[in-house]
Amino acid sequence: MSLAEHPGPVACPGCLAAPASARLGMAGGEPIHLSLPTIHCAGCISTVEQGLLALPGVRDARVNLTRKRATVHVDGLTAADLVTAVSQLGYEAQPLDALTLGTGGTDRVARDLAMRLGVAGFAMMNVMLLSVAVWAGATDATRDMFHWISAAIALPTVTFAAQPFFGNALRALRVGRLNMDVPISLAIVLACGMSIWETIIHGEHAYFDAALSLTFFLLAGRYLDQRMRRTARSAAAELAALEVPTALRLTGSGTQTVRIAEVGVGDVLLVQPGARVPVDGVLTAGQTELDRAWLTGETDPVPAAPGDQLRAGEVNLTGAVQMCATAVGGDTLLHGLADLVAAAESSRSRYTTLADRAARIYAPAVHLLALAAFAGWVWITRDVHLSLNIAVAVLIITCPCALGLAVPAVSTVASGRLFRAGLLVKHDTALERLAEVDEVIFDKTGTLTLGPPVLVGAELIAPETTALAAALAQGSAHPRSRAIAAAAGTTLPTIKNIREVPGYGIEGRWDGQAVRLGRPEWAGGTGGTTLSVNGAPVATFQFEDRLRPGAADLVASLTARNIPVSLLSGDAKSAVADVAAKLGIADWQAGVLPEDKAQVLRAKAAAGRRVLMVGDGFNDLGAMALAHVSIAPASALDAARVAADLVLVSPDLTHIAGALTVARSARRRILENFALSAVYNAVAVPLALLGVATPLMAAVAMSSSSILVSLNALRVRS
Repeated sequence: MSLAEHPGPVACPGCLAAPASARLGMAGGEPIHLSLPTIHCAGCISTVEQGLLALPGVRDARVNLTRKRATVHVDGLTAADLVTAVSQLGYEAQPLDALTLGTGGTDRVARDLAMRLGVAGFAMMNVMLLSVAVWAGATDATRDMFHWISAAIALPTVTFAAQPFFGNALRALRVGRLNMDVPISLAIVLACGMSIWETIIHGEHAYFDAALSLTFFLLAGRYLDQRMRRTARSAAAELAALEVPTALRLTGSGTQTVRIAEVGVGDVLLVQPGARVPVDGVLTAGQTELDRAWLTGETDPVPAAPGDQLRAGEVNLTGAVQMCATAVGGDTLLHGLADLVAAAESSRSRYTTLADRAARIYAPAVHLLALAAFAGWVWITRDVHLSLNIAVAVLIITCPCALGLAVPAVSTVASGRLFRAGLLVKHDTALERLAEVDEVIFDKTGTLTLGPPVLVGAELIAPETTALAAALAQGSAHPRSRAIAAAAGTTLPTIKNIREVPGYGIEGRWDGQAVRLGRPEWAGGTGGTTLSVNGAPVATFQFEDRLRPGAADLVASLTARNIPVSLLSGDAKSAVADVAAKLGIADWQAGVLPEDKAQVLRAKAAAGRRVLMVGDGFNDLGAMALAHVSIAPASALDAARVAADLVLVSPDLTHIAGALTVARSARRRILENFALSAVYNAVAVPLALLGVATPLMAAVAMSSSSILVSLNALRVRS
């Protein structure tokens, strides 16, 4: 393959660390990963897989609907070949690199906690049975035997199952601070230590069951909390996956493939059809159409001619062009947006949960209280054994089990309700932040609307005319061409000498006649996308970007709640104004670039506004990361779904209004759980301090409070 025939540096990003064969997806069966943001059903999976498998050189193709990702093993093909093939099937495709993105995996933390929870529960039930025998009146050697059996079960179990608490407590103590796990670990260790001592001296009471029940309930809370966390790749990494690893530089002797790091300002580069623009620059030769969806959200390709600006990450759809680089490396708009998203993600991670804020006060208070109880009873009774028992009871009865369950129990119930309504909660603090929302900002294309243009009025056009247009349209990746091709039947006329004219349309020969499909001024029409035969227009095709189901009801619901609604879009003014008018949104802006959206969100945050951002594309990432909370539809690009705190699986936008209601209900339940924990401590702690509650009674009281908190969390379902 000559350099002139080379498909160019299509985005197989981040592959510079890989061998050349891996970067280009050549011989050896190397996998190529494609993002398929527009697939939505089993039929899509079958169409894409069968279409790819029909290509010579494709050994295997697997489509994952959940991740909207295809993994294709090829011999002798490039990512550009696969993108072209998928585009001809009517679906959008973008090459991604597995080294940059990672392949994900199972949630090992949740699995580990579930295993420890199961072990603790099994051991707790067995020790409880032995404790019943002791309570029933077993004495002397029989009682000691049951205590030793309990110790043989409890000590290994606690050592294994309570490791998450022990590890976190040690890490906190090493840096000189306290967290929730310090009093938890101290209570478990002291309960076990006191129980061993009681067993050695033939005492009547041992508290192995208390230590195990404490471990079990705390692990349950930790597991519920972990279920709220979804390990996700960074949205900044998704953006980086659009960066091109190589470029075609024009030299005096021809073209030269160079690493992107070697491209300098002033270099003249060749960008071939299907390739991503490698750096920012100015188009110097040739005409084409650009897919700027990642940058502006525009549904239609944008014509580009000499003198027009090109941005890294844009896709060259039609003609080969030359460009002069004006910004490279970290100075490109794409790289700057990735840095913005990374910085915003870091700031988002500093948001602390209600439980974390409560723990800052609670943890040191518990230690001081237990220490005061021990010192006070030693001073009063001079009995270290009794004083230590009381101190352990205080630690157990004040152990933040209910507090630890307060947030995850409610969050899990609320997340389950939202899941049934078509919303996935991804971030552990998303519900708390969603409950605080006082303003909502929407993107337009793909968010309030369905995105790709849809052919309307096709029934008014003769089927043979639509078939003729579709036969031409099959040779183009233009979204409107795809819409026409999708509207036609399976039997199409034969078109010869098909040629796409960048920025205008597509033409060919049919039965010896010249046929054209494209812009009206080029095809001989007066408006709309025109089909002409020998220069005479025979049909005009009209398109629309349909509103998503529930869009109008959602805006009306938010307005009724006195929540301000805004629309920020990179699309053309007329298209944005039309959607805003249909939905009754008075505050809207068109032609907004990604950095402008981010600046709007930054200003809102500085003004104390807590904004919900709803978006679906790369152009929304900065704004979504800077928003107080964000939502992306399931049809959004991978990076937008990664950046979002919640993903709307249902096509109906009204579920977002329901999510606000559920979030505020969940926040009320969380605050109620904190109140229940406070009342419990107000009653139980004095009893423990007075020596009335034994460690076993403290464990029962602690477990009861945890159950009460969990039952209150179930109220979120109603």
